[in-house]
Amino acid sequence: MNKARYVVTGGFGALGRAIGDALLASGAQAALVDQAPAAAGLPAGALACGGADLCDPHAARRCIDGVAERFGGLDGIVNVAGGFAWESVEHGDIATWDRMYAMNVRTTLLASQAALPHLLRQGRGRIVNIGAMAAGRAQAGMGAYAAAKSGVARLTEAMAEELLARGVTVNAILPGIIDTPANRAAMPDADTSRWVAPAALAEVVLFLLSDASAAVTGALLPVMARGLD
Repeated sequence: MNKARYVVTGGFGALGRAIGDALLASGAQAALVDQAPAAAGLPAGALACGGADLCDPHAARRCIDGVAERFGGLDGIVNVAGGFAWESVEHGDIATWDRMYAMNVRTTLLASQAALPHLLRQGRGRIVNIGAMAAGRAQAGMGAYAAAKSGVARLTEAMAEELLARGVTVNAILPGIIDTPANRAAMPDADTSRWVAPAALAEVVLFLLSDASAAVTGALLPVMARGLD
């Protein structure tokens, strides 16, 4: 039986690496794509594709086409690439809004567009986007980020409707705060008990990539850490 073949954008970050680990453990092939250069600590057995500018349509297509050629096809893509910025609306810079849009929406759009010909060619596939709980309700200082993640949610819904009868499902997960070293460093005094672990998010992603999720499309799934026992 052929191994399933997936691309994970933002693959060198904490969540991308966790998803790569989970995919490899499930027996799938995984290509981790990132703008950063490849570095130590990436999952053993993953195809590392560093230096990929997913904000550029031609670069995104070259990258995804290259992975599909290497794997002999593509079964799905997980769009993790994104970014966060805290900035008030009152004193904010429009450049922050442009940057949040580019990092979160543009990368998801262009990577998905690049993957679609490969998915549609075989008549089935999975697209999983990483959104955020902030897409539903923004808090102070999160206007640009929340607007961008809301864009990811609307993009997910639009793609799901467009591809409904063509064998490709499109869903998004909406994490709360992800328990990463970067977030712990940025919020040293925060209560981390309700933060969600990357490995827990990876399990939800695996479900959405699986055959068991074939009837699920256009879903925006909140993912939070469970309460303490």
